[in-house]
Amino acid sequence: MLSTFGGKGTPFGDTNFPGGTVESHIPIKTFGGTPPYGYQSGGTGFLGSFQGIDQIIYAYGGAMLFFNLLAEMRNPWDFWKGMLAADIFIYVAYMFFGLFQYAYQGQYTYNTAIQSVGSYGLQTAGNILSIIGGLIAAALYGNIGIKVIYSNVLMELFHFPPLSEKAGKLIWVVLVPVYWALAFVVAGAVPLLGDFSSLVGAICIGNFTYTFPALLRIGFMVKQAAMLPEEHFDVATGKYHRVDNGIKRWMRGYRKTFVITSLNIIYFLGALVVCGLGCYAAIEALISGFSGGTVTTSFSCKSPYAA
Repeated sequence: MLSTFGGKGTPFGDTNFPGGTVESHIPIKTFGGTPPYGYQSGGTGFLGSFQGIDQIIYAYGGAMLFFNLLAEMRNPWDFWKGMLAADIFIYVAYMFFGLFQYAYQGQYTYNTAIQSVGSYGLQTAGNILSIIGGLIAAALYGNIGIKVIYSNVLMELFHFPPLSEKAGKLIWVVLVPVYWALAFVVAGAVPLLGDFSSLVGAICIGNFTYTFPALLRIGFMVKQAAMLPEEHFDVATGKYHRVDNGIKRWMRGYRKTFVITSLNIIYFLGALVVCGLGCYAAIEALISGFSGGTVTTSFSCKSPYAA
């Protein structure tokens, strides 16, 4: 948020400078719709607009990973209250931050926004807070992520020992640094943060927020509606005895939930379209960034905003 305090400082960036210097920058301009050519800091045309959609998904999207956070809570029924309160707070904070920053920086706004601040002191303070916040988020999501990999992949497929046993704890000690080493390699290999976060938003966050939940909802509702009175669950064997299977059963469930399931199918297909177009826009931006003489390279400490 410190970047908003310095938002009125000197615009910083490498576009819209006819004379090639910061002093020659053209006046700041803002637009309520899609900015015209030359005033977009995240790309141009349709691809630039979809880059913005990818960033929105990255910022606001939830994830099915939240269910694993729910399982970690002492009282899981408090989860929906906490998530609702957090989402409202995040929405208000993000909207205020984005509108405020863009109002002062216009076409010179960059991702991350703290880098478009003119004051070096505020940039440094913002970077420090970003590192602290990033470490907290990484520790929380990383812990859950490693547990998901261990429980759902290593234990289920490769029969690793549970974490409650000594052998499982020793494997966990080895697995954690391997996980973070891999994360470091990915982070260092792709220096174009904005374009990479767009790709993550399109492939990962977009699908886990919109595509997969819709698909799971379709499957659950159709299977539930297809159940017949004469079917039953055998407690002794742990199996559910069905009267029929296959397409006939699925069509029966679909007919009973025609309206809501049809809407979910449309929603699911729309999410796939957004994923495909978002990936295309992000990949094109990455290709353009790496082939356009960027000052940044993989595993480099060179600032992408350096002159």
